[in-house]
Amino acid sequence: MSETPEKALPHVVTGLIQKRREIAGRIEDLQRQMKEAVVDLDHVEASIRIFKPDIDLDEIMPRPVPPPHAAFKGEVTRILLEALRKTTRPLTTRELTYLVMDWRKLPKTDAKLVRLMQQRTGACLSHWRRRGYLKSAPGPGDMLVWEVSPTPHS
Repeated sequence: MSETPEKALPHVVTGLIQKRREIAGRIEDLQRQMKEAVVDLDHVEASIRIFKPDIDLDEIMPRPVPPPHAAFKGEVTRILLEALRKTTRPLTTRELTYLVMDWRKLPKTDAKLVRLMQQRTGACLSHWRRRGYLKSAPGPGDMLVWEVSPTPHS
């Protein structure tokens, strides 16, 4: 006689219950944030109407939300160039990615975020290599190693 699914894999059910609790908690928090944002928007719109009662607020388009983990303009460049100037050896793209993530207090345990940040770091490094500030060479595995270019920048 075979076991019922709930008796066969109780750890799976426990894990799924935990995941459900986590997602339900996130939904409740997002709903709370949404309610707060609607109240804030109502207050701002009421304030606008005090100064311009005939305004059509539907014509005011919302500003796009910045992408997740967006950096301030020049922030990643500053972190990377500062690290490369201070080091005594070339650094891999991964090492530089981790430096950026440490500086910005981003979790390195999130593999998807690490890949995203490594792509952004690599793009920034490539930009400065094209401009003559950095040079790269093959490193361990398929990684590049980076250092400040000793030649004058044009």
